[in-house]
Amino acid sequence: MRSGSTQRIFQLKFDALTGVSEWVVVEGDDDGSSVDLATTSYLDMLNDSRRNTAYRQAIDKTVTRPCFVLDIGAGTGLLSMMAARAMGSADCTVASDDKGRVVACESYLPMAKLMRKVVHSNGMARNIHVINKRSDELKVGVDISTRADILVSEILDSELLGEGLIPTLQNAHDELLVDNPDTVPYRAVTYGQLVESSFLWRLHDLYSNDICASDGIRLVPTERSSILSVKPQQYPMHCDPLQEELKLLSEPFKIFEFDFWKRPSSHGEAEILVEAATNGSVNAVLSWWVLQLDKEGTVYYSTAPKWIKLLQTEFPGNGNWCDHWKQCVWFVPGKGLSVSKGENIQLLAVHSDTSISYSLRVESQRTKKEHIIRKDDFQLTLSPEKIATYSDDNWRHYVSLALQNAIDLLAGEPFYYGSETCLPWKNLRFWKERTRLEGILSKEAIVIPCKGILRACAMFLPDLWKSRCSLAYIEEFNHSVANTILGACGNLPSPQEGPMLPFFVWQSGESKELSERWTLMEFDFSKPMSSCSGKAKVKFTRTGICHGFVLWIDWVLSAENDIVVSTGPDHRQWKQGVKLLKTPVAVSSQDHMSSDDFHSVEMEASFDSANGDLMIQYVFV
Repeated sequence: MRSGSTQRIFQLKFDALTGVSEWVVVEGDDDGSSVDLATTSYLDMLNDSRRNTAYRQAIDKTVTRPCFVLDIGAGTGLLSMMAARAMGSADCTVASDDKGRVVACESYLPMAKLMRKVVHSNGMARNIHVINKRSDELKVGVDISTRADILVSEILDSELLGEGLIPTLQNAHDELLVDNPDTVPYRAVTYGQLVESSFLWRLHDLYSNDICASDGIRLVPTERSSILSVKPQQYPMHCDPLQEELKLLSEPFKIFEFDFWKRPSSHGEAEILVEAATNGSVNAVLSWWVLQLDKEGTVYYSTAPKWIKLLQTEFPGNGNWCDHWKQCVWFVPGKGLSVSKGENIQLLAVHSDTSISYSLRVESQRTKKEHIIRKDDFQLTLSPEKIATYSDDNWRHYVSLALQNAIDLLAGEPFYYGSETCLPWKNLRFWKERTRLEGILSKEAIVIPCKGILRACAMFLPDLWKSRCSLAYIEEFNHSVANTILGACGNLPSPQEGPMLPFFVWQSGESKELSERWTLMEFDFSKPMSSCSGKAKVKFTRTGICHGFVLWIDWVLSAENDIVVSTGPDHRQWKQGVKLLKTPVAVSSQDHMSSDDFHSVEMEASFDSANGDLMIQYVFV
């Protein structure tokens, strides 16, 4: 909403304990500090030095004269400042026709506010004009004086298209750019590979796992095999940790090519003949993209997994871990497509404005049904992690054991996320709901789960820590004003502390446990919800560098404490909470005593039942 010079946006705020969502207003005169961007990918993206260097090199090669540069989805203004510096316009007089100036278009008001701070702190406000609008709202003659000569942008997600790349480029070429403009990036190419993986299979095929379950319970009716399933889409996922358990069934193959310098089509199809490299069942199509940033083809960025040796040779510098871009996984329905070595697989890839989908079949099996999910009027879609939980025979066994012989029972399945950004202790909505029922529960009522145990472990997490470091200078541009808003954790000045954030630890780059797993405190579900606290002192069991603590909840399903479902870092379907240190600490076990290292840690935790917040304090000794 805009009214004169006043701007405001509505932001959805979710209370995981109550399940209630509400819209809050961010006023135009707010400095942006009240907006929480800690769980977004902005910080990790700005800490990706390979990305930043590639963009700087391409912009320096492309912006060689005073001209009009348009930056769409400008974020903190990094690319805009690179472009302004490249054409030597930082100290020149701004022309009325936008020549020698950059227009930075950012639709999200809190980011536009932050960008103005960053640009101002770098003394470049005179030559970078920030516009808080969607790019398809810009009008030549109103917002900008002429069409732009050069487009710079970074509106890419792990799938490439999910942030609206195609419609954004279409509008830009139709309304905002000169004919045959220069662009950074210049081109993007998507690649794929067919794989077999029992882990990926368990993430989507509840029907087949249901049949194999030892409890004899069928969650999915035989006549409705797809009634509970994942949504047919590409799922971002770090696949490097799966390398040892993946069976690669094909060589990498090219899928789509998208040129930024010309208007793209809203619909495209690619029919690809893929030869099976070995026998197996195709459970998934893994995909990634390679970005060519300059016209000459000398500057590249790739999201390929580490085992793609060919691409690593062709495009040096690949292979660093980052969280903002991952590979993507498309699940092949059912048990997968059975293939034999040397067989040809017909893969049809289709892209829309915002996504890519696949169907495939063995060429020799022309009558066989294509492996693609069709719409089902009664279909309930679940997340892959939820499907994996219901497919887990151990989890089902534990729940069945807990329910046996229970007559007066209140049961809840609290292993859900209010949203993808929820910390584990934000999943205590079950406790909140159980408290509301206190007046109607009998004294003999059995509550399942009966308690939650908050567990913790000290860990070596170099990649994750680096991605959440506080910002200083990025390609010589000061970004320190962004640290608080973006939720920086590492290298913070005292007494600042970074937030605790949710991550799939198994997907967080290199990791190693440095201590035993310890119990920090317990949540007693047999009683109404209340604030609680706990503390522990734990010795380190390995020598190394501690980057932070990983916290999670183990759910106890029996009063005897003998049936426990863990959501720790070795259980891939759960996110854990991560508290990263401001400064990594050298630690050692008693077996490798060093006077300079710490040998144990003391930690205290307190849980506030009013808002679900968890506070921890720690000291190394």
